[in-house]
Amino acid sequence: MSDSANSVSKMVGLEVSNSAFKAVLLDSDGKILSANKVLIDKSQPINDQLISFINDLKEKFGNFEKLGVAVPGLVRRQTKRVAFSTYIPEHSEVDLLGQLAEATGLKVAIENDANAAAYGEFRLGAGRGSRDMFYATLGTGVGGAFIFNEQIWHGTSGFAGEFGYLAINSEGMKLEDVASAQNIVRRTRSRYHQDSTTSLSQFEEERISLRDIINEAVHEDDFAQMMLQRTGAYVGTAIAGVINLLNIERIVVGGEIMEAKHIVLEAIIERAKELAFAPSFETVRIVEGELDENAASIGAALLASEGE
Repeated sequence: MSDSANSVSKMVGLEVSNSAFKAVLLDSDGKILSANKVLIDKSQPINDQLISFINDLKEKFGNFEKLGVAVPGLVRRQTKRVAFSTYIPEHSEVDLLGQLAEATGLKVAIENDANAAAYGEFRLGAGRGSRDMFYATLGTGVGGAFIFNEQIWHGTSGFAGEFGYLAINSEGMKLEDVASAQNIVRRTRSRYHQDSTTSLSQFEEERISLRDIINEAVHEDDFAQMMLQRTGAYVGTAIAGVINLLNIERIVVGGEIMEAKHIVLEAIIERAKELAFAPSFETVRIVEGELDENAASIGAALLASEGE
């Protein structure tokens, strides 16, 4: 195969988070051939670092022509611009796609990170074999995405799937208010003084992180497990609404919090079962994502390769 033909066939995807760039090179079967990750220097312009990272990928992965980029923001379908980004506000309403294409010479596709992760899971992960799927991601933020008839459903403007904005009580508290990483940590810090037996008491309050809570829960700390189970119950409440409205075939849950495995997933399923319409609940499968931290970059690579 010529170098030119080989570069066309390469599938490369990149996820931009608020702390790092993560990229993957996939083979024709979707298996990861190579991966690269660098931390973002918050003191430097992020787009300059992103362009440098992409150009470095050309050396690491070899020449390629298409690149999928997953971003933590709402991508407006009509303009392909990020309409809003909580974590990278400098991406809002700028022509990021055009800037990257001009600076790198690549054909760039841009997609919301939850949508990209959903597509990766649908094609190569826990969503395989389904036709319709809902994906929820629980990490720095709370995101969601729909796959209908094997395609991402974007909604009118591209903003469908904002799972974190679902109200979960009569006071209008949103899911993200309790289930994002910073809010799980906030809730844990506010209560852990009430349990003198928790292993989290070895940490200084201001230094407790989601990673600490997950690690202690996995090591059977009752308090840490309770906090994650309560988070799962909140998520299950919102997921029950998705089941009731859409009679969806499969629900995949990913993100950092799922490193706690069954602790969160079982709480999600239990709560969803309580609140969902029973006939619809009986036909849905709620499962853990399989692609872990690479879900969004894998999905971005697939979307770029399938684009025109």
